[in-house]
Amino acid sequence: MKGALYMDDSYLKEFEAVVENVKDGKYIALDKTAFYPAGGGQPHDTGTMICNGDEYPVVYVGKFSGIISHEIARRGLNKGDRIIGRIDWDRRYRLMRMHTAAHIIDAVLYNEAGALCTGNQLGTDKSRIDFSLDVLNKDKIQQYIGIANEWVKKAIDVNIYSLPREEALKIPGIVKLAGAMPPEVTELRIVEIPGIDIQADGGTQVKNTSEIGEISLVSVENKGKNNRRMYYTID
Repeated sequence: MKGALYMDDSYLKEFEAVVENVKDGKYIALDKTAFYPAGGGQPHDTGTMICNGDEYPVVYVGKFSGIISHEIARRGLNKGDRIIGRIDWDRRYRLMRMHTAAHIIDAVLYNEAGALCTGNQLGTDKSRIDFSLDVLNKDKIQQYIGIANEWVKKAIDVNIYSLPREEALKIPGIVKLAGAMPPEVTELRIVEIPGIDIQADGGTQVKNTSEIGEISLVSVENKGKNNRRMYYTID
């Protein structure tokens, strides 16, 4: 993704950039950005753009044809303007913690029950994981959350790096995801929690599992044959 600063540094809270394009007065494309666009189950970032002392709240960020577009709450920015972008860090950091927690929960569900993740949606209050499992047992799910918390407490560093597509395709567990990516993607961004999980992933993550805090089970639901849903939160 061109100019996606969050891919290299999830902890970047402020950055400078130049406005490359303005559409309808409120959709802004920058030469580079730390704002995460909605995708992969992770919500978009919010924050502000500052130009010549004026603030422009960023209310939505999306990705369209490979370009990251920022929707601002009011007009006033023009092509060529230099801006300072500031991320709503409290919101972003909580989503980062939720995201890394999801990777650990997914791994525990697979290792302990053979369950496969079929979907997810991160949130600031609670997050959702959908998974395939023959029999839904809430007590078992609670046990799995306990195992996930034990991994969190081990304070494991989260490694993020790139691999050539061909090499990434050989890694068990991420073949389906990697194979679904467009052929023009020659390098994949890998998120690895050593001993727990490895995935091709474009979202923001914490540096160490200890940053997640305590994972708590909110609820579980039966969504039909082999289709289960879990809601969790972090404290």
